[in-house]
Amino acid sequence: MLAELQGQIERITFTNQENGYTIARVKTYGNRDLVTVVGSMMDPVPGEVVKMKGEWINHPKYGEQFKIVQCETSVPATVYGIQKYLGSGLIKGIGPVMAKRIVRKFGKETLNIIEDNIEILSEVNGIGNKRIGMIKKAWDDQKEIRNVMLFLQSHGVSSAYATKIFKQYGVRSIAVVRENPYRLAMDVFGIGFVTADGIAEKLGFSKDSELRAEAGIIYVLHELADDGHVYYPYDLLVKKCAEILKIDPVIVTGALGAIAIENRIVIEELKDGGDDLKKNNKAVYLAKYHVCETGIAASLKTLTAASKKMRRIDADKAISWVQGQLSIALAQNQVEAIRCGIENKVIVITGGPGTGKTTIIHAIIKIFSRIKARILLAAPTGRAAKRMIEATGCEAKTIHRMLEYSLVKGGFQKDEKDPLDCDILIVDEASMIDAVLMHHLLKPIPLDATLILVGDVNQLPSVGAGNVLKDIIASGRIQVVELNEIFRQAKESLIITSAHKINSGIVPLLRPSQQKLDDFYFIEQEEPNDVLKIILEITKERIPRRFGFDPVEDIQVLSPMHKGIVGTENLNRELQKALNPLSEGLVRGSRNFRLNDKVMQIRNNYEKEVFNGDMGKIRDIDIEAQEVKISFEGRHVVVYDFSELDEIVLAYAISVHKSQGSEYPAVIFPVLTQHYMLLQRNLIYTAVTRGKKLVVMVGARKALTIGIKNNKMERRYTFLMNRLM
Repeated sequence: MLAELQGQIERITFTNQENGYTIARVKTYGNRDLVTVVGSMMDPVPGEVVKMKGEWINHPKYGEQFKIVQCETSVPATVYGIQKYLGSGLIKGIGPVMAKRIVRKFGKETLNIIEDNIEILSEVNGIGNKRIGMIKKAWDDQKEIRNVMLFLQSHGVSSAYATKIFKQYGVRSIAVVRENPYRLAMDVFGIGFVTADGIAEKLGFSKDSELRAEAGIIYVLHELADDGHVYYPYDLLVKKCAEILKIDPVIVTGALGAIAIENRIVIEELKDGGDDLKKNNKAVYLAKYHVCETGIAASLKTLTAASKKMRRIDADKAISWVQGQLSIALAQNQVEAIRCGIENKVIVITGGPGTGKTTIIHAIIKIFSRIKARILLAAPTGRAAKRMIEATGCEAKTIHRMLEYSLVKGGFQKDEKDPLDCDILIVDEASMIDAVLMHHLLKPIPLDATLILVGDVNQLPSVGAGNVLKDIIASGRIQVVELNEIFRQAKESLIITSAHKINSGIVPLLRPSQQKLDDFYFIEQEEPNDVLKIILEITKERIPRRFGFDPVEDIQVLSPMHKGIVGTENLNRELQKALNPLSEGLVRGSRNFRLNDKVMQIRNNYEKEVFNGDMGKIRDIDIEAQEVKISFEGRHVVVYDFSELDEIVLAYAISVHKSQGSEYPAVIFPVLTQHYMLLQRNLIYTAVTRGKKLVVMVGARKALTIGIKNNKMERRYTFLMNRLM
């Protein structure tokens, strides 16, 4: 028989918003000491009254606890409970200080007054009409969110999603979920098909329903796009969907036909599409990726074929002149790159670190500026654009900013109808550009303009779908200049020489000089716990002491994986403790955000103008307003509601993929045999080339050797190369 316990929540020790698991301290009736309760609670708030059924257990470390099996909550009835409840951050506009003032004035009637007669809150010092409106809205929303929470919880969904669902659909939330729970997977960030499918099952939707099959196919195609695929072979897709959804392939085939008629997908017969398309040459695209891939091919062909408007430049004279202007002697392939930039409509310049890409950009800008050409510079990320500015002294923008993206106005404002005002466009870090962004980038380029794409094709491909730069190069239809000579000054850097060796499949020298401070080190260590210990030590003490780097601003830890002892998640927890050990903070599920934490945005948020991979610092946490203020790259401060914080993660350690397009004064990179599934040559090469002044690898030589020898890149299904050919 279950024991019963009733009391008031005094404080929340831990709560995981994804599954509701909570550890709380409860003041129970008749007991002087607080009781620890553990188990599932729906969005617990200090001050709430809880009625629980469960069992007493004895934890070996924490002692006696009450394990919850069932739990009901109700609003508090005591003055103390009401004050704690209101001051917990539950209601926007009321923090601990204001809660104390309100309860001192209205006592036990406080909650009734907020519910029925909120205007008389104006009698409390500091509360005006604006704050009353804010409190009323927050109180009403909270009631509605609670209804949504109760509904969702009864269908197996965590309370963490209730606020987001309510924000998306408002008072229609429950009706929308009842009608088509699969909409959640498309409309609400953080809710995937699996969660939506679980809700649908509890609402009585059949496993074989057409709605489920259609939503499932879209889900699988989005997952495949996240893995980099622009399309997927028809037969392989049917098989994959049938396995994932556990339904008959015939149902999948029928659903594919239905969503193709609705133009949500495109099924196209591709010729010469490789081994996977020989038996059945049909490919399945999400509609937007088909538009983007065909659009890229058409735009590049049209742009390449069009004539230039600018006056003709004598390449030999220009190259001779610019060498004098820059006081340098250009290498032969640099001369070739500049000549191609002068003579061709579209060119690609690719090469590793130290091969002179920046010098070429600088020279081309000088030459075209001389004839008063209109020049635009752009890059995929804020960091990459900032590096262009530092290298050239000219204005550079992110591609999104250059194309004037506006969520309010419905997307990119620059297109064929409103083209860019330029004669030449130079885009750096082009290997990062995915199919969707490249499509939008090409649309507004004037037909008489020149496009120069600069990038390192040996880095990891774009995070988004496609392998655009590699496909353009492989097509043979665009002029390509490959830079492979390392310049004398760059040869003095072990980072650069090691990166080129790695790219050639050679394990670099791992014994640095004892006579001078080198810039590339390998600390040998086999055990993950020891690797973690060394990373913490060198980040906090050894590197700052020896090289003078700031441990937060200058040192970036990169990892091949998210999970595990030296995955980004655990590294962030441990580095936060070491580098920002403040007790004050904000707990959101398993994450703890503190003032001055280094953080990163993990999805494009066009409304806030922050993008996947942007890094910043927490400047303010306002419990009363339920807001966090983050400054990004020293540029602008962005305000996040507490419910939006799943877009933010700690960034003391980030994945190698997220580091693309960025450079850091110092990089630390763990490499262990446990990572062997993820260790590939281009991943190690990308990690090493992120370090500007120092790279330290910590781990096993065997793991490094395995990764460098592994040059089998996972195939991405794209057809851009063929379309260009």
